[in-house]
Amino acid sequence: MNMIFGILNVIFYCLGIYLLANVLYLLYFAIAGFFKIKLPYAPTQNHRRICVLIPAYKEDAVIIESALDAKLHQYEGEFDVCVIADKLMPSTIETLSLHNVKVIEVRFEKSTKGKALSTALSALPLDAYDLAVVLDADNIMGPAFLEKVNSAFEAGYKVIQGHRTAKNQDTPFALLDACNEEINNHLFRRGHQRSGLSAALIGSGMAFDYHYLIKLLSGIGETVGEDKEIDFRIIKDGIKIAYLEDAWVYDEKVADSGVFLNQRTRWIAAQIEFLKKYFIEGFVLLFRNGNIEFFNKMIQTLLLPRILLLGVLSLFVVISFALPVGPSPLFWLVTLICCGAALLLSLPKRLYNKDLIKAVVRLPLAFITMCIALLSINKAKKSFIHTPHTSNSKLPINK
Repeated sequence: MNMIFGILNVIFYCLGIYLLANVLYLLYFAIAGFFKIKLPYAPTQNHRRICVLIPAYKEDAVIIESALDAKLHQYEGEFDVCVIADKLMPSTIETLSLHNVKVIEVRFEKSTKGKALSTALSALPLDAYDLAVVLDADNIMGPAFLEKVNSAFEAGYKVIQGHRTAKNQDTPFALLDACNEEINNHLFRRGHQRSGLSAALIGSGMAFDYHYLIKLLSGIGETVGEDKEIDFRIIKDGIKIAYLEDAWVYDEKVADSGVFLNQRTRWIAAQIEFLKKYFIEGFVLLFRNGNIEFFNKMIQTLLLPRILLLGVLSLFVVISFALPVGPSPLFWLVTLICCGAALLLSLPKRLYNKDLIKAVVRLPLAFITMCIALLSINKAKKSFIHTPHTSNSKLPINK
């Protein structure tokens, strides 16, 4: 019996150190998000030629409205909207073509966004564009998005992440997802940039030097997390990713637990994939080349998703009162409070309203859903898990 308690004691202390490290990491970047920084813009009269790429896998419900909205975007330079049609209906493709939207049809045995983008870029003229902007099929660019992207490239950046934010908060789960998006924006984009580190890519609302994107997508393979793979490749190249917090892209948030489960299953599978792939290399590049950026990116693959972290810490607070092993209940309680503080600091003021309580009430269900997602990651490896979108008719929230 003493041996069992001894083993449990070691396990609980190890878990305590790991979870505390998670919380301290988040708390640092939550505070760093309030540091002052000069915005990455430069005035210019040079308007680059831009290709707005929109991968669309079975997105007939939203892609026409999204593509036409993108066509109407105000930009003083030249830009084209190119829909990468993967299993779209012929009528949808015809409608897009009638409105002078470029359409490149692709078909794969296993569809991924990375392969779709790579195939489309190989089909487009090599010297037709200077910049490439990547949107999801439901995304709507905010006013002056392309102008701000162009100004940031004038300042010397080669990769930019815009501020993706929710355009719908019509269900408690959508609001919870909106809060999660903004917390991640603060921690992994704003907080990192204001600490002198690269911001993290998020999968859409991204802009690249056109030819550099072609290089980044070379041999992208069938990864379920092309944005994370591109992230690692950029950092390995020693290139900074800028975050434009006032260049908005509106994104549809998941409305129910079923879609939330599919989306998080794909995200967790991608995180585990890159943890395995880059764990050792992260240490090698740190000690051999002093590449702190790459090591930091690898550390992010070790972090628990925020909802899981909150749920696990809450469970340990309860367990610590029942089992006299490991750190004291006070340790777990203080760690939980610090975690909550980091997340609340990262949440923008505009989301502090009466509806926030409805989202908080859904946290236990979200935690259970995340646990199920952990057990379902093999599903993401075998097939492409698509997050369906329903409508673009919802108005963006007030900033």
